[in-house]
Amino acid sequence: MSDQANTSAHADFDEEKQLHRIEDLKKHEEEELARVLSKKYGVGYLDLSLQPINIDALRILREEIAREGELAVFNEVDKKIDLAVLSPNNPKTLEIVENLKHEGYLPSLYMVSHQSLNKVWERYKDLSYSFETRSGALDISNEEIVNLLKKAPSLKGITEMIQTVLSAKKSYRISRILEIILAGGLATEASDVHMEPEEGYVRLRYRLDGVLVDVLRFDMDTYKLLVSRVKLISNLKLNVTSAQDGRFSIKLPEGDIEIRTSLLPGAYYESIVLRILNPKTISMPLEELGIHPHLLDILKKEIAKPNGMILTTGPTGSGKTTTLYAFLKKIHSPGVKIITIENPIEYHLPGIVQTQTNQDTGYTFAEGLRSALRQDPDIIMVGEVRDSETAEIAINSALTGHLVFSTLHTNNAAGTFPRLIDLGVNPKILSSAINISIAQRLVRKLCPACKKEIILDNNQKKLVEKVIDGAPSKSFFKEVPKDKAFVAVGCEACNHTGYQGRIGVYEGILMDGNIEKSVRENPSEREIFEAARGQNILSMAEDGVLKVLQGITSFEELGRVVDLSGYEI
Repeated sequence: MSDQANTSAHADFDEEKQLHRIEDLKKHEEEELARVLSKKYGVGYLDLSLQPINIDALRILREEIAREGELAVFNEVDKKIDLAVLSPNNPKTLEIVENLKHEGYLPSLYMVSHQSLNKVWERYKDLSYSFETRSGALDISNEEIVNLLKKAPSLKGITEMIQTVLSAKKSYRISRILEIILAGGLATEASDVHMEPEEGYVRLRYRLDGVLVDVLRFDMDTYKLLVSRVKLISNLKLNVTSAQDGRFSIKLPEGDIEIRTSLLPGAYYESIVLRILNPKTISMPLEELGIHPHLLDILKKEIAKPNGMILTTGPTGSGKTTTLYAFLKKIHSPGVKIITIENPIEYHLPGIVQTQTNQDTGYTFAEGLRSALRQDPDIIMVGEVRDSETAEIAINSALTGHLVFSTLHTNNAAGTFPRLIDLGVNPKILSSAINISIAQRLVRKLCPACKKEIILDNNQKKLVEKVIDGAPSKSFFKEVPKDKAFVAVGCEACNHTGYQGRIGVYEGILMDGNIEKSVRENPSEREIFEAARGQNILSMAEDGVLKVLQGITSFEELGRVVDLSGYEI
């Protein structure tokens, strides 16, 4: 029995070997035929299994066109390209060659076999999904990535895509990993991407609706290559491991998206944060920001005035710039000249002159404001009042017939006035310069697909009662139930976070006689807040509780971004 088994195994082995020989013979005959035909047609012959392929040259022709025309570009040097063809007389091949000549390329044709051509076509899968332009842009042109953005898959789907590329142990995968990470950030509308090295691994997180969400963990070797890649496209120094800031842009069919790069040295390696400045997420009409109708009516009157200053306050990431852009779009018309001084320009507004500060060249907010005033604008937007010089020029501009919009870092609207006084602004002129100061925060909106209604517990009911009792008018709460609210659950539609999108909670303080008197006496924030109560404008906490009772957000989310301690029992 064993002899028969050995004989059978030997026969099987010989048969397999014979098949390999036949396959090799076919390949050899095909190469010989291509060699003979090359002489007949008067073109060179190449066996591409022995020839290096320039991967970037493949970009000259899309894969489907190359396959349809039975040819491939396998090398390029200064518009001189090498073309592998099956037949120089193929009408489709000739048409593509003529098109390439029309585009300025100088093609040299080489006769190749089917197997040679297949070898080149196989390399299309090695192509990075993007390529760098000389201006430091990342041009994402691959259909797979564009489709990913259109479909906006779940966070789970993006995680699986990244893991698939991570598992491909090839050098070209670094570009793909970065591009899928960025595409995933765009698809989920993340505001920034965080890559944080720990001991032995790297954590990838997206900031979705203001909250960091874990995506996955990957190895340190891959991360070190990613850091180099990010530095390269952000025009940063590769051999420097100290803090560096850079930028690059992603070119998409619907427009450019700027990415701000921040690198920080950490305990284990450099940490990367990529801030995504997506115009789609920042371009919102004034009416859709979540401003209470009473405050919205006041703001519309204030931004229609020919002069004065309107300030938006809040911490970084609270949506101040979005609000300012909404103001500008609301009042923009062919009859007015608007100039902005920003850092960075996050959204391009047609018909408006936008300039970007640059510390390296000395073009600061103050210098930009001086230059803007020489161009006779009607309206000026200053990205941020951060020093005495900028504050002084901005206030004087508001006093001399200009409408000025700007932002300030304070915790609430009442804090605007002490802050400006600290920056050296004379309290006596504040009342003439400032029209209104508003403060804002962003809260996540409950996912409409999965939010769940609950009955308020005793503590929540008492908090609601205290808020309503302290509100400038109980009429604001007349139309909402006082004993019900909603909580986050989580589903596929919201990436299991329970929330989808964000909305603002606002408060405002108009400049009137009571505020003017308080400011001149150099009071505290609390005194200014009390002086403004007669203006009948909700505070951020009151506006937030109203949105909770309306089922827009939850108590848990509101407490995360707005201080409710003054109302707690």
